[in-house]
Amino acid sequence: MTDNNIKPDPYSALRFREFNIFLIVRFILVFSWSMQFIIVEWLVWEITEDPLSLGLIGLMEVVPAVSMALFAGHIVDQKEKRNLLIYCIIAFLFVSIGFYLVTGSESKSLFTTQTILYIIYFLVFIGGFIRAFFGPTIFSLVALIVPKKTYANAATWSSSVWQMGVVLGPAFAGFSIHWIGVNNSMGVVLIGVLISLIILAFIKRKPVLNPKIGENIFTSLKEGISFVYNSKAILGVITLDMVAVLFGGAIALLPIYATEVIQIPPGMEPSEVFGVLRATPAVGSLITMFIAAYIPITRKAGIKLLMAIFGFGISIISFGLSSIFWISVLSLFIYGVTDGISMVIRQTILQLKTPDHLRGRVASVNSIFVGSSNELGAFESGVTAKLMGTVTAVVFGGTITVLTALSTAFISPSFRKLDLTEEEKLN
Repeated sequence: MTDNNIKPDPYSALRFREFNIFLIVRFILVFSWSMQFIIVEWLVWEITEDPLSLGLIGLMEVVPAVSMALFAGHIVDQKEKRNLLIYCIIAFLFVSIGFYLVTGSESKSLFTTQTILYIIYFLVFIGGFIRAFFGPTIFSLVALIVPKKTYANAATWSSSVWQMGVVLGPAFAGFSIHWIGVNNSMGVVLIGVLISLIILAFIKRKPVLNPKIGENIFTSLKEGISFVYNSKAILGVITLDMVAVLFGGAIALLPIYATEVIQIPPGMEPSEVFGVLRATPAVGSLITMFIAAYIPITRKAGIKLLMAIFGFGISIISFGLSSIFWISVLSLFIYGVTDGISMVIRQTILQLKTPDHLRGRVASVNSIFVGSSNELGAFESGVTAKLMGTVTAVVFGGTITVLTALSTAFISPSFRKLDLTEEEKLN
């Protein structure tokens, strides 16, 4: 029996050596991938100065990621996870080499600007295939590194590290573009991928826990989809976050805000403004990481998630309406805090509610509806910015996000009352 007077250990998962190695690898990968994506955004904007072209970057990545997701989930549940992650990183390495070469001075003399643009889109497309395997593999590997009793704490740290990487990578990219240029920034990404590959070797191979090795792929996929559909908590989390992230993709339009919307402070250049805007959510995410480790996320998880998404939508509306630099910075700080809280809670729910042998497939379904929503959100923002104008598009997305949180709270009382403390005790 668990003594309720015993305070939870906020560092329980960090007491396992391999989990610390895993966190370092995950941070480097997410940092590098996010940094690469932002460098590509900036480069495409410089080439085209077209909001729709920014949206197409997300579309080029999300199409292969979604089309391969279920198949990737089946493969992940059938294969050893550590080696599978190594293969993913090697594939990512080749894509990074491609970006480094295409942004070099030699490519500018060999290819036309339009050809370079097509090559960039092609590399993003290949990256989408790789990403379909990354998410399920990493999600499944966590459960093999730490014992079940630390799943909630591990999910908190893993989600926080992911959140740090996803905002620090773009933030660093914004500054590095200004400091060392696009090509050298791509070189930094390439070095990061190599380092992550070396560090991953310190994690041992893990057993395959699936009792149905060699199962027919269609039977396997049906089992994964049925589990998600019949689990109200997981289905609710995926649906809620999908809508929120899909219509909250305003961050994809930051290059436009940095150059055309926000009043640039004296002494700053547009690239510097872009870097500051990209860096600001990182501050909020860092705060989230430390707070989440000490405050139990499992208690009243449903209402906490709804409040986080509501605040996320308000921050987007505030940012969209602002042309004043410091108000925009404050809005993005709140964006980082609320987005970080949402990520931690969501991953905790998935870790606690998903059986070991279904982790790859559940993560794949999640990536279809949630993980890919970032890129679809970027595409949606690009299209709406083209049709409505940039400011209107951002405010529209934030409003939909707020309405989603409010409607879910009223329509689904069971989700609002979702509490994971019992599941945590059972593990």
